[in-house]
Amino acid sequence: MNGPAMRQLPASRVPVSRVPVQAGAITIAAVLLGAGCVVWAAVPLAVKGWGGFALFLAIFTVTAGALRLALIAVPVPEDSFLLSGPVRAGLRALELLRQAPWEEGAVLAVLWLEVRHPSRPWHTAVLGAALIAYLLATHLAESGAQPPVLRPHTRVLAAGAVLLALGAGAGMLPAAAPGAGSALLRLVAAGALIAAGALVLPYVVRGENQG
Repeated sequence: MNGPAMRQLPASRVPVSRVPVQAGAITIAAVLLGAGCVVWAAVPLAVKGWGGFALFLAIFTVTAGALRLALIAVPVPEDSFLLSGPVRAGLRALELLRQAPWEEGAVLAVLWLEVRHPSRPWHTAVLGAALIAYLLATHLAESGAQPPVLRPHTRVLAAGAVLLALGAGAGMLPAAAPGAGSALLRLVAAGALIAAGALVLPYVVRGENQG
């Protein structure tokens, strides 16, 4: 009796103790992915013209998004009428921090940084994959969900990765005098688009049926 009881007790505690650790790890991963995307898109640094402003926007939005994730668990009172002025101002600032779409702005700023450089297809493809991972990690961190909830979307994510790779390959081909390799890549890209549509269609139909 004592043996099985001693074995079952730790097993029942493992999921409860791991949830805060996993949530913190996902938040840290989202912050690191955002910072990594900024560095990846900014190097080599091009601050001429609007480059400096784009870099500032990217750093600012990623930092604000990180603060939002760090303060997402801070409780906010429903009635702030009796609170002091500075406390109410702080609560309003916290509300603004939570409601603003910082991650979407960070993606736009990072893409602005990237397009200021000469064409570098594989570099841009890696950046696209990192930005998708950044948005997914942010969604998991703010919702408190665990990575297994993304399993139903594995096929769509895989199709997106294939399209990124095909886009990078197409960008490396010379623009003039398309040859057999270019035609073959177009055929593969068309097949990938059809396959991606077939993978996404069940989710669209399912959403319409639920609506």
